[in-house]
Amino acid sequence: MTEGWRLCPAKVNLYLKVLARREDGYHDLVTVMQPLTLADELRLTPGQGLSLECRHPEVPSGPRNLVWRAAEAFGAATGQVPQVHLELVKKIPVAAGLGGGSSDAAGTLLALNDRAGTPLSAEKLHELAAALGADVPFFLQRSPAVGRGIGTVLSPLDLPPYWYVLLNPGLAISTAWVYRNLDLKALAQTGAPLPAAWDGDHPEAWVANDLETVTLSRYPELRELLGELALAGARAQGMSGSGPTLFGLFLEAEAARAAARRLRQNFSGWITVTRGLTQAEGEATGRVKDEWSENF
Repeated sequence: MTEGWRLCPAKVNLYLKVLARREDGYHDLVTVMQPLTLADELRLTPGQGLSLECRHPEVPSGPRNLVWRAAEAFGAATGQVPQVHLELVKKIPVAAGLGGGSSDAAGTLLALNDRAGTPLSAEKLHELAAALGADVPFFLQRSPAVGRGIGTVLSPLDLPPYWYVLLNPGLAISTAWVYRNLDLKALAQTGAPLPAAWDGDHPEAWVANDLETVTLSRYPELRELLGELALAGARAQGMSGSGPTLFGLFLEAEAARAAARRLRQNFSGWITVTRGLTQAEGEATGRVKDEWSENF
């Protein structure tokens, strides 16, 4: 019998500017991250010790999974191994630039903390999340944010509930490879400008991603798909993270659905229409249903 559940939303990077390479190998950056109604589902049932089940063929069910590592980190912080069976139902594509694994880890921390009566503070959860990965702390708050540093210094951002067409052609792109091949000197001259404000009425003025300089050069077919999104009526379009997922931003649901139907005629990869979660939704609940995500 299911004891609890939590939705773990995907995200898109609407803006990503790389500032500098750090001595620890990470990069300082500025990014705007938008959580989506597209989400994995985490189910919890009482168990003997810790166990994890995931039927996705590309996702491990043991210690190599961030969900498992998050549960272990929670147990170490509280002094008690969670007596729980976790079932992860994947709907977010794997290794797609959509933050699925990071979101699953954050959802695990939140779900276990709720289940245990909230023994850990928000600050402690943030600490545990940051140790698991740079994107994980963002998913603790589940609402749009500007990330700085390596992405763990977060400021809330109020954005309209844009609609998104997501395209994933199934390319395998290494995030580490993308960052290794960044030309930071060139980006200082030609990279995404840092806007004075994030104007929600005119996202086309600031949506940008420095990582496109590497990924699109290696995979020109992605550049062609961005052009198709523009022709389909997207208000703005770009790449999420290091790719390969691309997004087109739309102001209304039907415009996004019409674009997805048009794109499906010549695109054989994964296409989904989804909506951005607002700040109010993120603050209200971790269980916003994903009825506003639709595959095409």
